[in-house]
This record gives sequence, structure tokens and C-alpha cells, in this order.
Amino acid sequence: MLDSVPVMQQRFLGRTGLKVSRLGLGTLTWGRDTDEHEARDQLVAFTEAGGTLLDTAAGYGDGASEELLGSLLGDVVSRDEVVLATKAGISRVRGTRETNLSRGFLLRTLDASLKRLGVDHVDLWQVHAWSEDTPVEETLGALDFAVTSGRASYVGVSNYGGWQSAHAATWQTAVPGRARLASHQVEYSLLSREVESEVLPAAVAMGMGVLPWSPLGRGVLTGKYRSGTPADSRAASPHFAAFVGAYLDQRSQRIVEAVARAADGLGWSPLEVALTWVRDRPGVSAPIVGARTSAQLLGSLTVEQCELPEEIVTALDDVSA
Repeated sequence: MLDSVPVMQQRFLGRTGLKVSRLGLGTLTWGRDTDEHEARDQLVAFTEAGGTLLDTAAGYGDGASEELLGSLLGDVVSRDEVVLATKAGISRVRGTRETNLSRGFLLRTLDASLKRLGVDHVDLWQVHAWSEDTPVEETLGALDFAVTSGRASYVGVSNYGGWQSAHAATWQTAVPGRARLASHQVEYSLLSREVESEVLPAAVAMGMGVLPWSPLGRGVLTGKYRSGTPADSRAASPHFAAFVGAYLDQRSQRIVEAVARAADGLGWSPLEVALTWVRDRPGVSAPIVGARTSAQLLGSLTVEQCELPEEIVTALDDVSA
């Protein structure tokens, strides 16, 4: 299927011994907008291209994403051939989004995730968000227990601010035996560069590999919204309209046009330009690419053969600063 695409390179996740493919496969829509057949095709295409990092979360589809991914593991690909990552801390209680980072809730969630995934451990377990409601040392204690009990090989955080991630990482290194933070998963793209001021420097200083989510600006950087909103796009769906709509403004439009011009000059797609840019930023281990269909995913896998010229990087940096 992808004979003409080079096998995906592997990178270390921060200052750990864990290697991951330099693109990750996101499964946010699995079990809801992406059915079993499309999910299977995505997993086949991704692993055939040399991809290993599979990203999910207990909160994706209230567990439906993990359940679908678990049903495919061992059938499509061997468990030992992938890096399985999931997250805990965000759920929907009585129809309302809730963040709960208490030790008990996190560990119960992890056990439920393992059951849905059909595995005895995950390679990377991450706290899905920051919360002021629970002492950070209690949350981090759950990460320690996950590692010492064999439920997780590595642990990390997601959507923390710069000082929050530095504080948590420093706490984990203060006493021998605590599980060091291996990763920080945050939104990062040409349309969302706020993390460059504090989050990325903190991650690099503390040895955490950065895993950008929405590296394509919630799909906007593909150029699909340049002339309107396609009926089958996320912006047209009730549960993603506001999420995507945040980037359908004039500033974003200028950046999208710059990406499109660069793509025309290189003979690439806008997707390839935007994804290559974020993949090769300092501190980044692997952008997480989520696709609703296998056809959309195939467009992302071609970036393995892409390297942006320095003058193009500089121009995109300027227009998106």
C-alpha cells in the first residue's frame, strides 16, 4: 500500500530509552466518527509505514476508542510491536465533562483502560489535564504506583502549563525511586505556538519528549476550509464545530495561505508542509495525527519523505509568530 514511502524513523521519547515513531496515530474519533472498518484500515496503513506510537485516552468516546483499539491489537498488529499510550483524568459524569486527578480515580481509570485495551500494561500513561482540585503530589503518586505495579512502563502529563510541568517534573526527580516524567502532550501547530514561550523550554530542560496534538491546527492547516466548510468535515459536526471554528479567523487564514504558497512551490500538499514543520521543531518527539478516515491518514504518512528547506521554515515562523 505504501511501498513508495520510506519506513518511519524512530526517536527517543525525551531523555528516556523508549523509542517511538516520529508520528503517532491518534484515535480521538475511534468508536464514534470512525468505525471499526476505518480504524482497522488506519492501523494497517500506519503500522505498515513503520508507525509504532498509538495514542488514546479513557475519555475518548467514554472509553469507546480504547475498546476499539483493544479489539484490533493482536489481530492487526502484535502488542509488542507498538507503543501503547493512554491518558486518564477527564471523563463525563452525568453528561458533564469533569476533571478528576485524585489517586483513587486515576488508578481505577487505568485498570478500566487496561481491561478495554485487553493488555496487562501500557507503555505510556499520562495525566490528561492539570487541576487545582487535587494536590499535585497525590496525582504524581498515582503515576508512581502505576509504574511500580507494572501497569505502565513510562508516565507523563498532558495540557500542563510551563510552570506546572516543570514543578511536576522537579517533584518527580527530588526523591530517588519516583517515576520521572517522560512526556508532555500539548496542542502545537503553526496556528498554536503559545507553548514555545514556556512549555517547550520546560519540557526540554526536564527531559520530557513533546507530543503535539492537533499538529494540523484542528484540520484547518490542510486548507480544506479555504473556501467554506465541507459537509463531511469536523467543523460541520455538532461536537467539533466550536473546536475547529476557533481557528477559522483572519489570522489563521493568513497562515493557511502562506502554507498553501509554500506547498505550491515545493510540489507538496499543505498538510505535508504544516506537519513537517511541527514534526521537526526542537523538543518534539512525535506529533499525534488523528484522522477520521484511512484516506485522510494516508495523506499524513507521506511526510516521512519530506524535509522543509530552511528558508521556508523561516518564512512560516515569521508569518505565524
